[in-house]
Amino acid sequence: MASSILVVSTDPQGSTVWWADRVGIALPFDFATAHDDPGSLKYLKDTGAQIHVICNQKGGVGKTTTTVNLAAVTQEVLGDSDQRLHIFVDTPGSLENEHILMAALDVADDVLVPLPPEPLAFDPTARTIEQVILPRELPYKVVVNNWDPRDGKADRDETIEYIEAQGWPRANTVIRRYKIHTRAAAEGKVVTQYPDSGTTLRAREDYFKLALEQGYGGTR
Repeated sequence: MASSILVVSTDPQGSTVWWADRVGIALPFDFATAHDDPGSLKYLKDTGAQIHVICNQKGGVGKTTTTVNLAAVTQEVLGDSDQRLHIFVDTPGSLENEHILMAALDVADDVLVPLPPEPLAFDPTARTIEQVILPRELPYKVVVNNWDPRDGKADRDETIEYIEAQGWPRANTVIRRYKIHTRAAAEGKVVTQYPDSGTTLRAREDYFKLALEQGYGGTR
């Protein structure tokens, strides 16, 4: 029996690699990189797993945190398996590495697009969806990410209104911003390894809800 989940980093900046190195042997899923050889991504199809690409050509929107924590909660739900069930692919957050993103989308079964409630992220997100994802006719959803409840609901609601005005499909789950998420990589933890508290339970809940909403609790 082995991990039913694989995370693949394709971002040359290596955020996912750094995080995985910090977690070390406690990493609850398998991990691989394809920064230098995006062509190798085509072999992911041979696993028979569902391949989920997390992308946005705007940097700093939370792709790595989304990738790692969705993988962690899905692994916790499914446990180990004699076959690979889900693969989560973290992608570059820049136009410079668009060829790597294209290679990831070539093998994708679906796409998640994290979007924080920040107007500066709206135009790059629109470009990613309209010019990169839609031409490939891939199923995708936009996920409102990194919303701080302490700021009130206005930013969240305005972001949701923007998404709906564009006609983009949206995940019902909103990922809230918690300081523990920003510290987790440095502390070498994923969301399922946070120490128990009211805040950490809510932080985990967001990712469990998103995984359930996306159907990642099974092979579909």
